[in-house]
Amino acid sequence: MDEEETGVMAKMSFEDAATRYGAEPGGGAPTKVKITFVDSQGQARTVEGEVGSTVMETARRNDIPEIAAECGGACACATCHVYVDENWIEKTGKASQMEEDMLDFAFDVKPNSRLCCQITVRPELEGLVVTTPAQQG
Repeated sequence: MDEEETGVMAKMSFEDAATRYGAEPGGGAPTKVKITFVDSQGQARTVEGEVGSTVMETARRNDIPEIAAECGGACACATCHVYVDENWIEKTGKASQMEEDMLDFAFDVKPNSRLCCQITVRPELEGLVVTTPAQQG
């Protein structure tokens, strides 16, 4: 291949702290955020979630226990029920009417209950903490 066919190759350096911690090269918004899942026994697992995905998808990609997610994120089963930490309730927003209807089928629903398939990972959720109930569905 000659130079015209290959185009310009860019070298990406991970020495830049912003790049290492999920920001776009050049100072853009983060592409990953840290989310902590606390299981019903109190064990915390902090993982990275991709901006634009859901908290449920993040749990499944990272083999988080106690998140069954049987419907795959269609808000049709209530098996991705979590308790949003009190400090994060405002940032995660309120449940939609459809989500509230599905929560009627969840175990031990509390005021901070959410279906994590309905929480979209956004840069402002860096550090989000959710806890799973003792059982799903």
